[in-house]
Amino acid sequence: MSQGPQQHGDGDERHSTLINNSNAVRAVTSAVEGTLGPKGLDVMLVGPRGEVVITNDGVTILDKMDVTHPAARLLIQVARAQQEKIGDGTTTATVLAGALVQEGVAQIVRGVPASKVVEGMKQGIDMALRFLSDRVRVIEGLDDPLLERTAFVAGRERRDMVDLVMEAASKAGLDRLRDRSFSLADSIIALEKAENEVFEGILLRQKPLFVRELSQYDDAKVLVLLDSLEPDDLDEEVLTTEAGFARYMDLRKVFASDLERLSDMSVKVILLEKGIHPDAEQFCLDHGIMVVPRISRADLRRVCDMTGAIPVRRSALHKDPEQLVSILGYTPLAAYDEALERVRLQGSHSESGDRVVTIIVGASTSEVVGEAARIACDAASALQAAVVGGVLPGGGTSELAVSYELERHREVQKGMEAFGIEAVSTALRRPMSQILLNAGYNPLEKMEEVRAAQIRLGTDSMGIDCDTGAVISYEDRGIVDPAPVKLHGLRAAGEVAAAVLRIHHVIKMRDTSGPED
Repeated sequence: MSQGPQQHGDGDERHSTLINNSNAVRAVTSAVEGTLGPKGLDVMLVGPRGEVVITNDGVTILDKMDVTHPAARLLIQVARAQQEKIGDGTTTATVLAGALVQEGVAQIVRGVPASKVVEGMKQGIDMALRFLSDRVRVIEGLDDPLLERTAFVAGRERRDMVDLVMEAASKAGLDRLRDRSFSLADSIIALEKAENEVFEGILLRQKPLFVRELSQYDDAKVLVLLDSLEPDDLDEEVLTTEAGFARYMDLRKVFASDLERLSDMSVKVILLEKGIHPDAEQFCLDHGIMVVPRISRADLRRVCDMTGAIPVRRSALHKDPEQLVSILGYTPLAAYDEALERVRLQGSHSESGDRVVTIIVGASTSEVVGEAARIACDAASALQAAVVGGVLPGGGTSELAVSYELERHREVQKGMEAFGIEAVSTALRRPMSQILLNAGYNPLEKMEEVRAAQIRLGTDSMGIDCDTGAVISYEDRGIVDPAPVKLHGLRAAGEVAAAVLRIHHVIKMRDTSGPED
């Protein structure tokens, strides 16, 4: 496999910027490629104050690296885009982007115009995406064995994390998982000294008022205010007049009446985006109402989706009881968990409301629980991506088969764009090559064995057992990846590689933040 611009000297000034950018990209790629595959190792990240993170999660490594080179930062954007869109496959996407840059630079240094290489790479990536899409295996349901194996591979073979994710997926349901506005990975909460658990409902980060007095309610009505619970305001200038003070006292009476109305309606849980007035605080304590202030709007929306509550401003409290009933939500259980120091709101299991699950990942220390949560997030993201878009054989086997199919198209391609297609074909072999290298095998030798088996058996699922070195069927062994992970990763890698290859000069901009001369 080509080693890119490292083979060439720096004498050619035309390519000095390109080679410099390629070296920076290569440095970033080398930081994560050693983590690929079942034999991949971990990376230790050391902070400025001596804090340590040990992980093999690609996006964590790249996100915490101290990177200043602009081209290297472009590469890190691949990982971030992959994480935001799919939630898994960041390492493979980064390695692919680095390989595409490396192979593209090799062609440009040989004399192929950069515009031709970039155009050929775009054509090659489009063809590769089509070829990969044609090979997708559709997931039939939550009991499909390939789905559990997808989570197992993405979850780094941590059975405890995979079992949690599979249980949560079962509770959420297939329709919920296919909803693109829902993210199963966002349901994961890492808590020190907690037990692993799948909870059908929501955990709120904020503590309620009166923790000791009010701990649990069954069949509770829920009021959600995107506001504070306090009387309507008056300007200070108005309060200095007799009429203004009388108006102030009237507002206090109206507020007291509003609170009494809530008590008469048996409201037991009030969730607030802002704070609470001392009078309201005392009233809720006297009447046994759980109040949780300072909740983020995102969490309030999740509560509303689950309970059926309609979020309102405090002016809505002036409405008649019949109108107020329509804005209230319902939860079978509202309780303060002293061990977790969180409020539990249980889902109602109603047909109209969304089924909400929370995955609690626990461990003894913050370092351990943080890594366990990252593993669970990868497994959850992979599972959901597989449900939505199907799966492909993992370990770089599909990419290897597609690379040889691209070679055949490269042979009949007219024009210099063929060199760009060749760069894509070579780069697609990089994931399997790196996995085999991490396992201690000769990549070239083993990839030839794999390709011969793929041709002989007519399947792209043949790969290498990293323990024995034997050729096996990855699909039969359940070594599969979500198709959206591969497709999005290749597309994002191609976009960044094309951007890097088209850079002719790097020019520092003047600082325009200060006063003009």
